[in-house]
Amino acid sequence: MTLLLGIDIGTSSAKAVLFDPVANRIIVTAGQEYPIHHPTPDRAEQNPEDWWQAVVAAVRRVTSGRDVTRIAGIGFSGQMHGVTLLDSAGHPLHPSIIWADQRSAPQVTELTNLLGAESYARIAGTLPAAGFMGPTLLWLKQHDPALLERAHQVILPKDYVRLKMTGEIASDVSDAAATGLFDITQRDWSSAIIRHAGLPEHIFPAIKSSLAVAGYVQAAAAAELGIPAGTMVVTGCADQPAQAVGNGLIRPGLASVTTGSGGQVFIPIARTPGQDLPTDPRLHVFNHAAPDLWYILGAILSAGLSLRWLRDLTGLASVPDAYSILSAEAAAVPAGAGGLIFLPYLTGERTPHMDALARGAFIGLSAHHTRGHIARAVMEGVSFALRQTLEISRGLGASASTIIAAGGAAESDVWRSIQADVFGLPLQRTRLKEQAGVGASLLAGVGAGVYRDLDDACARTVQSGPITEPDPQRHARYDALYHHFLELYPRLKGDFARLSANST
Repeated sequence: MTLLLGIDIGTSSAKAVLFDPVANRIIVTAGQEYPIHHPTPDRAEQNPEDWWQAVVAAVRRVTSGRDVTRIAGIGFSGQMHGVTLLDSAGHPLHPSIIWADQRSAPQVTELTNLLGAESYARIAGTLPAAGFMGPTLLWLKQHDPALLERAHQVILPKDYVRLKMTGEIASDVSDAAATGLFDITQRDWSSAIIRHAGLPEHIFPAIKSSLAVAGYVQAAAAAELGIPAGTMVVTGCADQPAQAVGNGLIRPGLASVTTGSGGQVFIPIARTPGQDLPTDPRLHVFNHAAPDLWYILGAILSAGLSLRWLRDLTGLASVPDAYSILSAEAAAVPAGAGGLIFLPYLTGERTPHMDALARGAFIGLSAHHTRGHIARAVMEGVSFALRQTLEISRGLGASASTIIAAGGAAESDVWRSIQADVFGLPLQRTRLKEQAGVGASLLAGVGAGVYRDLDDACARTVQSGPITEPDPQRHARYDALYHHFLELYPRLKGDFARLSANST
């Protein structure tokens, strides 16, 4: 029996998925959490070695008692945008500065102005945002030039774990596209942006296809992981394209709403010959892992992170079924959370505000509100933000007849129901869980020759699951609250900026 191993380097944890491509099913999954370090309120960093040790733990659990010689290939999915600087020996020079980091907010405007917003977006498919590799590297150039001068290479989170396995440094087209330093049409680093920013061109790694064989597991890594040396490893891709592959979103006409640590709206698009790809300063257009395909991405920063924050704040961090407890309490509260609205801007916001100084808020908090009210308000507020992102994305001209629900929130009946009611649209789940890990496994399967191509992999694997239909009465209630939600950020923007000045 051939097996495929998918590894997902998330923001909160690393997950390993052992997948059977003949039976089209997950054999076993395992995850290992690691912390996000906040040296100051505007910073978010992780230790790259934590990723590796978490992968070792997760892989050992999924392979325990199994014939590891049957693993035909390993694929990757990874959190996007993060900056990991390496010395000439491939060792990290500094903690990885991940996507949630907001220190580079001033550099966003500076980087945009180097070429002008229109020219920048035409090249990169996006304007830069705080937490992207581009602004972060510009921040380092200005505030820690000695560190940047010592850097031999800069890579993304999943690429570090693959480096630990194979000893080879590279990135893939989908992850590089999300740095704000990439030419999405030419599928390579943008010399125009990098040179205008005054960044060292030699630090950027070679770009491979997400499906390309990137190397083979070396002996030292094999001993740690408990798998055979020489196991084939594909380059892999960013987490959004990976979950799209796992959900079968490799052609236009479909869309997904993912509620993981962050929240994303994902709509595949094809390029019309002779025309530029569509852009909007509030959205991102990046390269897909599937060849000759791009996607529109709208992203909010604190989706599942908002519920994780509430979990930790209310003393449930060490409770194994904490999220089930919060979901049950939220389900007991009627739609509208008793007049409580949550703005999920705990780490600033991207779509649509592009405001690193935006802050979270509960509006309407009163003495009668319980933890269940607050939990439901968090789920509703995140869903309102995702609806706003979905509407803007569809307004760019992308069509989507089916909305796939993905991420941790899709596993919660109450949160999935809230999203369907807020969107006023049916949400469909695929029967396979851990879509990013499955997507990574399918990439490995193509690289190993188990599948002919991604079309073959998705056709044989992806199965439509249950549909959650919106309730008309609750949708009407949420529609009114949604329009109230839209009014709050513009009203509070100035307050957020003033208060953030006092947060350090």
